[in-house]
Amino acid sequence: MRITDRLSKNRGQLENKLRNILAKPVFLIEEDIFALPCGCCGITINTRGLQADDLEIFEEHIREYLKAASLDLEVEPSFLFARLVPGTAEIASLNSRLLCSRCYMDFARGSGKKPRPDIYILNFDRRE
Repeated sequence: MRITDRLSKNRGQLENKLRNILAKPVFLIEEDIFALPCGCCGITINTRGLQADDLEIFEEHIREYLKAASLDLEVEPSFLFARLVPGTAEIASLNSRLLCSRCYMDFARGSGKKPRPDIYILNFDRRE
């Protein structure tokens, strides 16, 4: 199966799971696999219709769905987070990222679910 086919199937399955649990229209408009110059890599899923309240209420389910979607694409789900549109409750994207050493240290120094106003952490595996 081509990577584009896997991405399309993965995006659709996750969208359906989110719609079923939230009982409202949620759109996953784009799913991308990326590799950044710093060394981070992962997946980003741009969303519409997903709110911060949805994350807080259904966090456990959303985390598990995102983790499974990540593993299906062979992306290590050690750092799962949602990116919020600043100043709103709108979720711009769901993300699974394998952090480079520098970015890992930036997040390891923080604490809580929202170390920055635009980030809501669903999972952060600390390294030893």
